[in-house]
Amino acid sequence: MKLTNYELYHENKSHTSTEFPYNTYLCSIPLDFRSVKLHWHEEAEIIVIKKGEGIVSVDLTEYHVQTGDIIFVMSGQLHSITQFESSSMEYENIFFKPRLLKASGNDLCWDRFLSPLLTATFSVPVIFRADTPLYPTLAGQIQAIDTLCDKKPAGYQLAVKGHLFLMFYTLSSEGISYALPDRKRLDKIKAVISYVEEHYAQTITIEEMAALCYFSKSYFMKFFKESMGISFVTYLNDYRLEAAAKLLLATDDNVLDIANACGFDNLSYFNRSFKKKYGTTPGKYRTQRILC
Repeated sequence: MKLTNYELYHENKSHTSTEFPYNTYLCSIPLDFRSVKLHWHEEAEIIVIKKGEGIVSVDLTEYHVQTGDIIFVMSGQLHSITQFESSSMEYENIFFKPRLLKASGNDLCWDRFLSPLLTATFSVPVIFRADTPLYPTLAGQIQAIDTLCDKKPAGYQLAVKGHLFLMFYTLSSEGISYALPDRKRLDKIKAVISYVEEHYAQTITIEEMAALCYFSKSYFMKFFKESMGISFVTYLNDYRLEAAAKLLLATDDNVLDIANACGFDNLSYFNRSFKKKYGTTPGKYRTQRILC
């Protein structure tokens, strides 16, 4: 059994519906999961920190976030959420597909304002804290949307869209623009991550990854380490271990089969690596988590 990227990162939760592509749900780290690894998706995402503190990375820049902070992740941006030291964090995830705000045919609002914002072509601050000027307005709009989605009065979808329009009007009207990240570098990282997602169960070599990025082997290793903060081998090994941990809980397959399914051809090495990451053996991890 091979877990998909969606299953690995979002615990089988559907982001949005086809009929009305907007959704919100609450998460807790480390109660729900230890981390949400680096990924991206079509939906725009707004993360509201309800309690505690953690680390949110957007386009490879890390932000130490705390209670009340609002983080904007636009469509296609690389992002991750991780625990800060031993702290816990509760946060609200708001997802919506950009097409929710796009009219059919020629749409000046979409072309001039919304599309540049939602695709990160035009850059605004990633994080808004309580002491920033726009925060009260943005927080009020989010609270109004949450109340609507909770009570669901007739026609609430119209009001949700209205508040989203007002939210992006607030962002665009200030004319705040920050330097955009290096898209070419990010696109290469995304290509590597996608390749690992599709092929982690197979043998993956540095040479293959270097060729994928049109780099030499030595330059690829330097490029990946500088971009991600860890070596490619460490990243690949960690990805495989997380996939194995998911399979231990989601299936009754034996440890050897799971190790092989996740790209480990040496059971002893898999067991050592798993214990180093999770502090226990694969068998005990399965038993302990099921009992919890």
